[in-house]
Amino acid sequence: MIDARRPHLRILAVAALVALQTAFGTAVTADEPKGISFDDVKFPIERDAEYDASLLTPEILALDGQQIKIRGYIRPSVKQSGIQKFILVRDNLECCFGPGAMLFDCMIVRLGEGETTEFTTRPIAVSGTFYIKPFKGPDDRIWAVFNLRDAKVD
Repeated sequence: MIDARRPHLRILAVAALVALQTAFGTAVTADEPKGISFDDVKFPIERDAEYDASLLTPEILALDGQQIKIRGYIRPSVKQSGIQKFILVRDNLECCFGPGAMLFDCMIVRLGEGETTEFTTRPIAVSGTFYIKPFKGPDDRIWAVFNLRDAKVD
């Protein structure tokens, strides 16, 4: 807390906030989603190993139910416009979903009501509520662990 008897500290704090807002082009608030990367949800699992929830780190578990913002790529599918649900992957090499993929390299994204997006080969930023909810593929194995709900493409 800034001491009211030291107005110069208040002025410095306001100047710092304005500088941050100018540098990043947006207001800095406590309500902003936490910026993370796919590295932040990486956990120790071998390729093709069975999913074990006990491998999730305390840091990953703490994200469950939290608002986050993450950058990645939309995994290509048949639908190119009006997309409401997609798989966000770490990179654009189409490597990161289904058998043989690392479970922490993708998220199933469901956009909020009325939200849609278009397919792009460029990286996107997505914000929404992060959930840990394993998804089983047709082979009855876990293909994805993370979900982003009520999301918005920024």
